[in-house]
Amino acid sequence: MTGDTTIHEPPMRAGEVEMMLFALERSRAQFAWKVGGLDGAALRRPHPPSAMTLGGLLKHLTRVEDQRTDLDLLGRPISPPWDSAPDEEWEWISAADDDPGELYARWRVAVERSRKAWAEALADGGLDRLSAHTYGNGARPNLRRVLCDLHDEYARHTGHADLMREAIDGLVGEDPPQ
Repeated sequence: MTGDTTIHEPPMRAGEVEMMLFALERSRAQFAWKVGGLDGAALRRPHPPSAMTLGGLLKHLTRVEDQRTDLDLLGRPISPPWDSAPDEEWEWISAADDDPGELYARWRVAVERSRKAWAEALADGGLDRLSAHTYGNGARPNLRRVLCDLHDEYARHTGHADLMREAIDGLVGEDPPQ
């Protein structure tokens, strides 16, 4: 299994932080459900006309989690193996060589690390706190923007995973069974 697919509904009148974190967690649970429990062949299967694979999506979102955690929340250089990736496409292509158990485990570790870093960062300044990273264009977004961008990555790629998974074994649905 990729990760926890339980969706914990917040109160109907939850505040901004709780609702934004809920949206991210729900998307993570949906993604975990769509990529979960597959063997190497299914994770490596391309879906033409795209060369995208579920394994590539899994590794890409692991990289996104690690980058946002390292750069924006912790203010340090990107951690291995991303720091030595030859190009922006590396995780998409190299996932085909990775063991499914390792892909799933790396993603779970990145998500847990991210959750911890988000809890600490939000306790120290909330969503208005500035990112620890200044981007090449001189921009230094607040954590609200970083969290929205992280959620958007999941929303976009969970849509891809939804279509791919249906093509593999017919699994359909918006939310995982609770």
